[in-house]
Amino acid sequence: MIDKKLYDMPKETDMAWCPGCGNFPIVNIVKMALAELDIMPQNVVICSGIGQAAKTPHYLRVNYFNGLHGRALPPATAIKLANPELTVIAESGDGDTYGEGGNHFMHTIRRNPDITNIVHNNMVYGLTKGQASPTSEKGMQTPVQVGGVVMEPFNPLTTALSLGATFVARVFAGDIMQSKEIIKAAIQHKGYALVDVFQPCVVFNKQNTYQWFKQNTYYLDEAHDKADKLKAITLALETQSMPLGILYQETGRPSYETLVRTNTTPLYQQEVNQQVLKELIESHR
Repeated sequence: MIDKKLYDMPKETDMAWCPGCGNFPIVNIVKMALAELDIMPQNVVICSGIGQAAKTPHYLRVNYFNGLHGRALPPATAIKLANPELTVIAESGDGDTYGEGGNHFMHTIRRNPDITNIVHNNMVYGLTKGQASPTSEKGMQTPVQVGGVVMEPFNPLTTALSLGATFVARVFAGDIMQSKEIIKAAIQHKGYALVDVFQPCVVFNKQNTYQWFKQNTYYLDEAHDKADKLKAITLALETQSMPLGILYQETGRPSYETLVRTNTTPLYQQEVNQQVLKELIESHR
């Protein structure tokens, strides 16, 4: 096992998160998971969009691609396709992934690329000062939804399961060791892996606090059959007390990059035919 300090940024790195933010333990969990899997920082790429959660790769010593709002998954898919030897993680918040990035969320699941999608789900937009996100609870009051949220929250787990996701899990940022083991399993999974992380926002969401998540979640036991999709959907629909753990895992389905690759040599190692490229460019002028 490598030392997780290899993933540390310099101590003088400016942190933009509020004290007590649930993003801090998630960064620590990801560092621990990667270190325990013996994955060196130079072999990791984290892609993110816009938002507080999307700042995560700024605080780990890894390669990263920080893109537009809701656009973490397309570059993650492309990077894995170009260099399948890399460990690729798409990491953003519930607004970035399920809101602005909802279309990419759906079609990435359908493609089943071999990437891990970690979603920091704090049920609010933290960067833009606390308006409702797709996962905000009905009735929650915000500076924008002053009369309370009128819609039912988006359920990412049932959506992922219905679209054929091959790995669907949920963790709580306050439970370091349990979350680490589940994220390790997600990284090792061959195919698309969704890990929805319950993460308190201590400034803008006074409703879904650390204590609230503790009181309203429970862990699946060892007897849970991760291959039973119907059971997983039933569990994902629970709202009074919500399950944590790996709800569903399907093994053996080919990943996107193995299906579309036409050359055994990874894209990043292939030589570019400059003459063909020049002719292509000239033909479109």
